[in-house]
Amino acid sequence: MIEPVISAAARALDSADELASLRARFHLPLAADGKPAIYLCGNSLGPQPIGAGAAVQQVMTDWATLAVRGHHEGRAPWLRFHEQFAAPLAELVGAQAHEVVAMNSLTVNLHLMLVSFFRPTASRHRVLIERPAFPSDRHAVVSHLLYHGLEPERSLLEVGPPAGEDLLQTADILAAIETAGESLALVLLPGVQYLTGQVLDGAAITAAARRQGACVGWDLAHAIGNVPLSLHDCGADFAVWCHYKYLCAGPGAVGGAFVHARHGAGRDLPRYAGWWGHDLASRFEMGPHHRPSPGADGWQLSNPPILSLAPLAAALEIYRDADMARLRAKSLRLTAHARLLIKQQCAASVTVLTPVPDAERGCQLSLRIAGGAGAGRRVHAELMHHGVICDWREPDVIRIAPSPLYNSFAELDQAIGLLAAALAAR
Repeated sequence: MIEPVISAAARALDSADELASLRARFHLPLAADGKPAIYLCGNSLGPQPIGAGAAVQQVMTDWATLAVRGHHEGRAPWLRFHEQFAAPLAELVGAQAHEVVAMNSLTVNLHLMLVSFFRPTASRHRVLIERPAFPSDRHAVVSHLLYHGLEPERSLLEVGPPAGEDLLQTADILAAIETAGESLALVLLPGVQYLTGQVLDGAAITAAARRQGACVGWDLAHAIGNVPLSLHDCGADFAVWCHYKYLCAGPGAVGGAFVHARHGAGRDLPRYAGWWGHDLASRFEMGPHHRPSPGADGWQLSNPPILSLAPLAAALEIYRDADMARLRAKSLRLTAHARLLIKQQCAASVTVLTPVPDAERGCQLSLRIAGGAGAGRRVHAELMHHGVICDWREPDVIRIAPSPLYNSFAELDQAIGLLAAALAAR
């Protein structure tokens, strides 16, 4: 790997970093030359926490030694295994513990929420999403429109950036909500937009949608563990997310969902019901009638995959020890440092799409390389070749996501130095 110069500013920031010791709690990948890679891809898949293997092995040991008794015995009996995640996840999303559940995967959970919260009528049938939305969100919404016999051309309302711009404008979203008025059934938006890294104003958008009588859901895939959230206080009806990005719970990790407390047990809401969502007090009576568990637990379908849930325990332990407020403060310093380096070394060839204000960005910076998609792909390939692990998103965006859990300021000096070298070599 080329070794760019590390600035005195980066060394000083790393020396003062009270979270620097967290890096040792992760397995981090190596570059092709065997040296540590610069891992800037936690917005796609977080690295493995050191404790994840032990957490999985404990389940394996309980399975080997207890077999079916593991549902009721062992260090963390499987019958209530998922319950340990409610409180720490609720803290991360700004919710009450009974409003949160770890289950399924993000898009499965989104479908389950749409069953309950998208109930179109002849007059109220429109769904507002962003453009471009993450494909699975759009696919899910369109599939529900079609299921209800609605035409996406009429019932899907997409709000994108103004012509020639990259960022969504809160004013445009609010105006679209007001214009749709009583025809609006649901607003579904991301906490952090996946392509640009833009943080949306959840409180203002939720309030505007609820004034029109619409339900509000949030996709927090790129937001949980990244930026402060307040689902309960802002009044969202539901939210869904994954745990394999910033929460580092492993590839395909079990996802999560939120249902606001005002919906109570949700017994008046339509839902797809499953045995594991039945109230635990009477679940094993094996009766024919579904009695939902109170809170978000009532949306569960099947018993959770314990082996897939176990790594989440190790990841959440790190978040508990780190404290989200400290992580957020370091995250803002990291992205500010990276942006300054880009301005100093690459301004003529790189546009940063991600907003500048602190409240409008998380860990991710989205970069567009001058010269079009072909030039961007070549630069991305060069970065990867020299051990900077980042990702490419069509049509022309390189995403880097310095995480306060394991990235350093010195690494950003190296990464942006390599970016400048790749640009110079074009």
